[in-house]
Amino acid sequence: MLEGLTWLGHASFRLDDKLRIYFDPWKLETFAPADVILITHGHHDHCSPGDVAKLATDKTRIICTEDCADKFETGQVTTIKPGDRLDLGSGVTLEVVPAYNIGKPFHSRDDQHVGYIVDMGDRRIYHAGDTDLIPEMDSITCDVALLPIGGKFTMDEKDAARAVRRIKPEVVVPMHWGGIIGTRRTATRFQELVGETAEVVIMEPAP
Repeated sequence: MLEGLTWLGHASFRLDDKLRIYFDPWKLETFAPADVILITHGHHDHCSPGDVAKLATDKTRIICTEDCADKFETGQVTTIKPGDRLDLGSGVTLEVVPAYNIGKPFHSRDDQHVGYIVDMGDRRIYHAGDTDLIPEMDSITCDVALLPIGGKFTMDEKDAARAVRRIKPEVVVPMHWGGIIGTRRTATRFQELVGETAEVVIMEPAP
């Protein structure tokens, strides 16, 4: 289920499949040209124009929220909001889903920050973005879930484990740890809490 998926640290991933897709590229050390770049919201650790510039060509599709749409000089920018669906070509479709905090000031629901579900036909990969455990997760269907676990700005490992029980993915990869907030112990604790509900894969960040 994780073929072609590379964790680049924090909330950044690269997916090499029918298209080369980056999620929230930030502080990257190696760069391969992107077909599609997905950005969940405008905070600096998710929307990094410098990293995007190293990945984007004139043909790259940059899909992002309104709060960072004017920050890019290369690529074809499409702004989105929760509920949107896009055809990315090559048999890949994109569903845009809500991502927000409950009882925290960092990511308001009104800000319309997002997560993404990339559907490649044979598997669905959900990148949750910066989110708490929210009611909309009851409607998420995916094979692979990339979930934040760091706490403070997102849900912590306990709520992330509860999210797994709602979403019921086959495989889960914890993210949003090891950099700004969260440690390896946070990730292993998450793995313990999930138990046999799903396979938890703790990735090492690629250089």
